[in-house]
Amino acid sequence: MKQRILFVDDESNILKGLQRSLRPLRNQWEMTFTGSAVSALECLERDPFDVIVSDMRMPQMDGAQLLGTVQEKYPLMVRIILSGHSDQEMVMKSVKSAHQYLSKPCEKQVLIDTITRACFLRNTLNQKSLQYVVSGIDTIPILPALYTQIMAELNSKDASAASVGEIITKDIGMTAKILQLVNSSFFGMPRHVANPMEAVIFLGIDVVKTLVLSIEVFAEFQERTLSILPVKKIYDHCVKTGIIAKKIAVLEKMGKEESDNAMIAGILHDLGRLLLAENFPDEYQEIMEKVKKDQKEIHVVELAILGVTHAQIGAYLLGLWGLPDNIVEGVAFHHNPSADIVKKFDLCGLLHVANLMEHHEQILPNGWDHLIGVDTDYLDQYDMTKRIPLWRDSLRIK
Repeated sequence: MKQRILFVDDESNILKGLQRSLRPLRNQWEMTFTGSAVSALECLERDPFDVIVSDMRMPQMDGAQLLGTVQEKYPLMVRIILSGHSDQEMVMKSVKSAHQYLSKPCEKQVLIDTITRACFLRNTLNQKSLQYVVSGIDTIPILPALYTQIMAELNSKDASAASVGEIITKDIGMTAKILQLVNSSFFGMPRHVANPMEAVIFLGIDVVKTLVLSIEVFAEFQERTLSILPVKKIYDHCVKTGIIAKKIAVLEKMGKEESDNAMIAGILHDLGRLLLAENFPDEYQEIMEKVKKDQKEIHVVELAILGVTHAQIGAYLLGLWGLPDNIVEGVAFHHNPSADIVKKFDLCGLLHVANLMEHHEQILPNGWDHLIGVDTDYLDQYDMTKRIPLWRDSLRIK
């Protein structure tokens, strides 16, 4: 079935240019081009669409307002903003309503790849088996209050490391947990971090807000799932996986955003295990027993018994929370990066390797030579298998 894409831009020359450049895709996409937000909403009322790609600056209703309305009325649609370099303040307005941001002028292939990836991810997260399991979940966790407060602050024009740090400082319990974690051997800080503002400066706002999110969410599940899962051990594994993923990204000379996103995805990658254990305790108890008895990987047994994996469930939840698509994608495919539609070594590969490396380090610290379970077919495509010893050795430099 063709994907239905709606393009919105008040500049007719840009719309005509899009029509010309995307014409070769007319057998794959059914495309509609319209010149205003008002006419776009009229199109949406008449026909269903899978994706909307909107300009930011438009008269009557701008892109942020349009995508906010689309999010409310058509929550399953993929929402993409096209923004100029001077639109950063307006982009912040749409932070909660857009899945992706693309800069103008946008290269044709970048636009095609972004839409293709977004549609693939939505299709993956809307499989019948996944929807069936999701329908059996009594309550989908909502975003924790402190994280929501930080996000609201980040949307303000006066947002800074100091203002975010101040919000965390007001929560004494969270401050203690953040400082304990940041000053632990996990992070290897060059000096003692004395307050949340320093943590934000050293690690970045995105990483610290993710630590807040993960601490709050894992704490919520702590009591209820402790009899089935070792929650603290899983959390420690997630944090260490995130740190390893970022180290690999830095070694491979990836940018700061990609490195930070690798850490964020690592910190959140096993969230689905808690969600499954909480809502399907009998089945998950059976899964854990079978994993121990048959020495099989958890995601393999989950798929056999529940029809879905914790990676899929976790990605679904992060998608609902509005985290960036590449983080959702990394979590969804961290056990099988070859299944991802993107053909390059990116966040999925980083997370896949980091997850396995952390498990190996726990079992055989300083003593493993081969990364068992790694998707060598995937890594070999990008000549990355030979890099594993370098990544391993970087963990052992104290």
